Amino acid sequence: MDSIETRVGAQDWSAAQVALDARGNAVLPGLLSIEECGALAALYAQEAPFRSRVVMARHGYGQGEYRYFAYPLPDLVASLRASLYPHLAPIANRWNAAMGLPARYPPAHADFLSRCHEAGQRRPTPLLLQYGEGDYNCLHQDIYGEHVFPLQVAVLLSAPGADFTGGEFVLTEQRPRMQSRAEVVPLNQGDAVVFAVRERPVQGTRGTYRVNMRHGVSRLRSGARRTMGVIFHDAL
Repeated sequence: MDSIETRVGAQDWSAAQVALDARGNAVLPGLLSIEECGALAALYAQEAPFRSRVVMARHGYGQGEYRYFAYPLPDLVASLRASLYPHLAPIANRWNAAMGLPARYPPAHADFLSRCHEAGQRRPTPLLLQYGEGDYNCLHQDIYGEHVFPLQVAVLLSAPGADFTGGEFVLTEQRPRMQSRAEVVPLNQGDAVVFAVRERPVQGTRGTYRVNMRHGVSRLRSGARRTMGVIFHDAL
């Protein structure tokens, strides 16, 4: 396989930008190999790679569980985080400018992480999520502190239809004075979806306005589903 950096660079980022502007999400097909998906999913049973475990039902988040990676991140996770960020930072800067938000993001992820760490956000946020039959993830936003990168990525590590049924990735957007709109994003094993963390700009007849975004996972009807989340800001 090509390196992660090469595969990330080979994605159609022009098409991804168009999709993000239009819908608040974009699919990056075949980002990870089946073997890489299996290796990452197998980490869930280990203790050493992680800093904490969250059982969703205890907090009203849904059903299922997830584990946050500890520093140092596994090489594959660190490579994905560092390689994806430079392609997303220009989109994030353009979105913030359109929404009148002051935050701007440096070209290198290490420089953005330094900003997070100086503000006390030092805990890594990439995570593995595990769902079984009947599990789901309520609609939410991954904020974690003052410094928030506006885009994040989820990679499906399991094979739909073979490993599980149901469990669709779901996004909702709330436009001002309108009812919420839901969108289901189909993914194959190894595909990634880039999506808005909290809000995105939309061009209306009277100028640009902000749309509030949330994401979640619908109920798993059978099998087991594992996903990796790549969040670019760290947590308090």
